[in-house]
Amino acid sequence: MTDENAPTPVVWDTKIAVVLREDLETWQKLNITAFTVSGIAATVENVTGEPYEDGSGVQYLPMFRQPVLVFAADGDKLRQIHERALRREIPVAVYTEELFVTNNDEDNRAQVKAVPSEKLNLVGLAMRGDRKAIDKVVKGASLHP
Repeated sequence: MTDENAPTPVVWDTKIAVVLREDLETWQKLNITAFTVSGIAATVENVTGEPYEDGSGVQYLPMFRQPVLVFAADGDKLRQIHERALRREIPVAVYTEELFVTNNDEDNRAQVKAVPSEKLNLVGLAMRGDRKAIDKVVKGASLHP
């Protein structure tokens, strides 16, 4: 029996994916996720919905309009996913291990700029793109437990 009042599921044309190196501490994974998805929120038009409001009239910030899928991968698979995304020209936010010791945006950018793409010490990345393209890029990574 189906519930006639149940919302109709939405099938998105796009996908937001975060891929984290699986051997990190929990606080590191959360930090990487927050930082990398902020790049998507800041640059992709219409990716967030309207602000929220509770029953008391208190306003809250808007959030992504679609789910964010979080994947886990070892270092080699993470590099492979990064390479696939670049080949497909999918915009990517990267987080390297060196960013754990910097404490400002300017130093973060300098750390990334100092290393060629193929030598980045990646610990996480986030991307948004065509659903089928993202599926091909993250192939081989498992959903984060």
